[in-house]
Amino acid sequence: MFKKILVANRGEIALRIQRACRELGVKAVMVYSEADRDAKYVKLAEEAVCIGPAASSLSYLNMPALISAAEVTDAEAIHPGYGFLSENADFAERVERSGFQFIGPTPESIRIMGDKVSAKQAMIKAGVPCVPGSEGELPDDPIQIKRIAKSVGYPVIIKAAGGGGGRGMRVVHTEAALVNAVAMTKNEAGAAFGNPAVYMEKFLQNPRHVEIQILADKYKNAVYLGERDCSMQRRHQKVIEEAPAPGIPRKIIERVGERCVAACKKIGYRGAGTFEFLYEDGNFYFIEMNTRVQVEHPVTEMTTGIDIVKTQIMVAAGEKLPFTQRQIEIRGHAIECRLNAEDAYKFIPSPGRITMWHPPGGPGVRVDSHIYTNYFVPPNYDSMIGKVIVHGDTREQALARMRTALAETVVEGINTNLALHRELMVDAKFMEGGTNIHYLEGWLANHSR
Repeated sequence: MFKKILVANRGEIALRIQRACRELGVKAVMVYSEADRDAKYVKLAEEAVCIGPAASSLSYLNMPALISAAEVTDAEAIHPGYGFLSENADFAERVERSGFQFIGPTPESIRIMGDKVSAKQAMIKAGVPCVPGSEGELPDDPIQIKRIAKSVGYPVIIKAAGGGGGRGMRVVHTEAALVNAVAMTKNEAGAAFGNPAVYMEKFLQNPRHVEIQILADKYKNAVYLGERDCSMQRRHQKVIEEAPAPGIPRKIIERVGERCVAACKKIGYRGAGTFEFLYEDGNFYFIEMNTRVQVEHPVTEMTTGIDIVKTQIMVAAGEKLPFTQRQIEIRGHAIECRLNAEDAYKFIPSPGRITMWHPPGGPGVRVDSHIYTNYFVPPNYDSMIGKVIVHGDTREQALARMRTALAETVVEGINTNLALHRELMVDAKFMEGGTNIHYLEGWLANHSR
C-alpha cells in the first residue's frame, strides 16, 4: 500500500478521497487554489499545498504544478477524482513518467475510451450492444453521409468523437438538413475539443440513461456492481441518480454487466469505470465509458457495501480485487440528490457565504459535502456543494427517507436547488419510477416560475 497520495482535486470528492486514505492508513496531501484556502479538507489535512490562483487553468488543470506538488511532498501516487484532469490521458502519462502511480486506468485505456469512435469500435468487438450508426468517423463525402443516414433511419444524432457532457451534438430529422448539420458539428467539435471528427447514431426518442459500474485490477479480474439510473437530467447534466434502475429485469442487467466485464478484460482495463447506456424498449445501447470515479458512486456503495474509492486505491497499489462477482449482492435501494449552489428553477449560480448549514441525519442517510457554516462558495468552479444520499430496504422506503432528509436540510446565505429536489420527491411520475431522459426538462417547462 502507498504511504502517501496526492489528491489532485477539490470540493466534496477531495474530502471523500481524504477519508478513504485515512481508513487505509495512508497520508493524503491536499492541493488547493487560492480560492479554496478555507476548504474543510484543507483544514483537516496533515499536509496541503497551494497550487495557484483561483482560475482552474492555473491551478487544478495545471499539470506541472500538480506534479511538482507530488514531488515536494514525496507522494507516491496521484488520485485525480472526477472532472478536471481525471480523464486526461496526457496527464496520466506525465504522472507515470514522473515516477508516480496514477490512480485510474492506463493512459492507453483512457485514450481508447475517451474518443467516442474508438470506444464504440472497442465495444462492438467486445460484444457490448451499441446504438446503430456509422461504424466510425463520418466521411467528407455528402453522398456517403446521406447513404449512412438512410441506412440508420431518421432522426439521427451527429456527435463529436472527442465530446462529452452533452456538448458537440446535433439532432437531424430530415435529409435536407443533414450535410449542413454535419459541417456545423465538425466546426464546433474542432473548436471545443481540438478534434473535428464526428460520427452518427440513431436518435432514440425516449430512452432512459442507465449505467453499469465496474471495478478491475491489473490481473484481468473484473466485476460489475449493478446499475444506476441517471435519467433525471437537465441539459445532459444529472440531477438525481438511483440504484438499482426501477423496472428493468435482473436478467437483462446481468447479461449487459457480463459483457461490460468481458470488455474490461479485453482492453486490459484497470480501476473504476462506468459504462453508460441508453435503455429503450428492453434494449441497452452503449454511448460512452467514464474512466474515473463518478459523482454518483455513493448509490452503488450503499447498495453493495463496497467502498469504490478505497478499492480504486488498493487496485492502483497492485492489489487484487478483494471480491468475486459471486460475492457481490445488491441490497435495497439508494437515491442521490445533487445539492447545487444555484437558483432552484432558473439555475443561476449562487456563490457566496453560507450563513447556516444543517445536514440531515437518521437511518440510511449519508451526506457527502465539503461545506460548513461560514464557508464561502467560490464563483470559479462547478456549482455542486454536496450530495444527499439515502438507502432503504425498498424504493418506497428510500423515497420516504429522502423526503425526510431534504426536509431536515438547511442551507442559508446562498440559493440552492433544495426546493426542486423536495418537489421532485413527491412527483407522481418520478415516484412511479422509470422516467426517461427528457422527463425533467418537460417537468421544468411546465413548472416555470
